[in-house]
Amino acid sequence: MTGGEATRKAPPEDGRAAENEGPPEDGRVPPAPGGLRALADLLRPRVSPGQLVGGLLCLVLGFAVAAQVRSTERDTTFATARQDELVGILADLGQRSERLRGDLRDLEETKARLERDEGGTALEEARERATTYGLLAGTLPAEGPGIELRIDDPRHGVKALNLLDALEELRDAGAEVIQVGDVRVGVDTHFLDVRDGVRADGRLLTAPYRFLAIGDPHTMTTALNIPGGLVRTLEGAGARVLITRRAKVAVGAVRSP
Repeated sequence: MTGGEATRKAPPEDGRAAENEGPPEDGRVPPAPGGLRALADLLRPRVSPGQLVGGLLCLVLGFAVAAQVRSTERDTTFATARQDELVGILADLGQRSERLRGDLRDLEETKARLERDEGGTALEEARERATTYGLLAGTLPAEGPGIELRIDDPRHGVKALNLLDALEELRDAGAEVIQVGDVRVGVDTHFLDVRDGVRADGRLLTAPYRFLAIGDPHTMTTALNIPGGLVRTLEGAGARVLITRRAKVAVGAVRSP
């Protein structure tokens, strides 16, 4: 046996030479493999730019899918509708669109007038509307061209229904303001037969019955005199009818607001 072979150590039989070796000569213990720093590195979340982009794409895709589902539901609703229903829907949408465009034009014109006149035009329009509503409601006196309708009733054959017919004929002929006796006619004016004559809105009317109507005199006169109309009916009941056209009719009776 040579000297080199005599100095070579044989390996341990169990193959765990590291466990039998002692500490290093300088007395320092090496750190454990991995250590706390390696464990912290493993537990720290790592987000790469690619992952961020992927997440954003998933979010956008989700919104797109939801929108497509809603769109598909609407498409399915219209797909099951009949042709006449679709035509009606389109017509309704067209009418709404036209009304909205008209309202928009009116608002723009009003705005332009207000900007030019600094409110003068709007104030004048408000006054005109107030006057018109007051005349229609019967709360304001009125003057204008029109007629006087006088009904004499010597035989007492004129009834409430005949006066109501006279009122309706005048309205249909375009009368804007009407007074019968001392009663200003309104939308709810009514006539009632009583022992002494006829009551209008609770007030007693006696012959001769007198209507004052503001409107186009020719149109109202023609409407009252049509064959088989009001005048012929009243004459058949024994009454005498006189229609007088006037350039100015003053209606002074008013209704309580």
